[in-house]
Amino acid sequence: MYVAVKGGEAAILATHDLVAEARRGDESVPELAVTQIREQMGLACARVMNEGSLYDPDLAALALKQAQGDAIEAAFLMRAYRTTLPRFGSSEPLDTAKMAIRRRVSATYKDLPGGQVLGPTYDYTHRLFDFALMDEGAPGDVQARPAAQPLDASMPRVPDILGAEGLMEAEAPPAGDPRPFDLTREPVTFPADRDVRLQAMARGDEGFMLGLGYSVQRGYGNSHPFVGEVRVGEVAVEFGPEELGFAVDLGDITLTECQMVNQFAGSKDVPPQFTRGYGLSFGHSERKAMSMSLVDRALKAREFGEAATYPAQQDEFVLYHSDNVEAAGFVEHLKLPHYVDFQGELELIRRIRREREQRLAEQQNEALPEAAE
Repeated sequence: MYVAVKGGEAAILATHDLVAEARRGDESVPELAVTQIREQMGLACARVMNEGSLYDPDLAALALKQAQGDAIEAAFLMRAYRTTLPRFGSSEPLDTAKMAIRRRVSATYKDLPGGQVLGPTYDYTHRLFDFALMDEGAPGDVQARPAAQPLDASMPRVPDILGAEGLMEAEAPPAGDPRPFDLTREPVTFPADRDVRLQAMARGDEGFMLGLGYSVQRGYGNSHPFVGEVRVGEVAVEFGPEELGFAVDLGDITLTECQMVNQFAGSKDVPPQFTRGYGLSFGHSERKAMSMSLVDRALKAREFGEAATYPAQQDEFVLYHSDNVEAAGFVEHLKLPHYVDFQGELELIRRIRREREQRLAEQQNEALPEAAE
């Protein structure tokens, strides 16, 4: 749109140079390498991969570098690149029960079968600046101490433990083998099925999902959740080519899975039990997975005969507004030229004011003879 402005094309080309200059910053400071961002800003890369709908740590790091750390702009770059990729099919369902655990905690069972695995977490840090990190000459060979014993090979998921007692909402697999819905290729209709909702939330804005998840805990969603389990680790991705007739291992990806346990008082047909909210995200991204699981349970309100009163319980509100790339585009397009629109509004306001002033003057003229009498 700006090209139509006189001299606009030259100005746009000049902005590209200015962006490159701003991105590089002070040239006396060593330039960040993409590998440095990938290895040392892994949590930011995980967010970009989630919101960009593409698992590729290298591209996520490149996107962050190109976008000067703007996570939404980086996600936009990832999505734009994703549209150029060929689609060969759908992978086999991921089996998170076989995850190579890096971190696994539960707030429901102290003595969890398989044990609690604290792993890397900021949960118990003091939130004090470590000024030693500003010393670029400090040694970088920090090594974690090896575990005294290997992790238990069997780590059943908490909802499965409750399900064995009949205390957890059952989740039957879909009949047959339905083709996965792809919201990037198919129009979303409402009310949306759960697979559509989960897909939209998985790439939704982390801050927006966090706010909605917080809202249901504060009473805007009637939720009193417990973290059944949060697990982080590597899961194998398998793909079954039709010409082979069997699945092949494509490699491992890092995932975060959260299963939230919620109360349900029961109904006429369903006994009191626990219900679940589910969250799954790329990389180490616990906040995102937990927020997603909170909103997932809130969106199941109608399925349990609960009133869908609040934003987090309304799928149309959540799905339409959680997409930060679309939201950013709609908000930021206001910066583009709207000269014709504004001139129309300006002329309308001027005309209304003239008509109003004329009407007031006529009323005053009519009132003058009456006042004289």
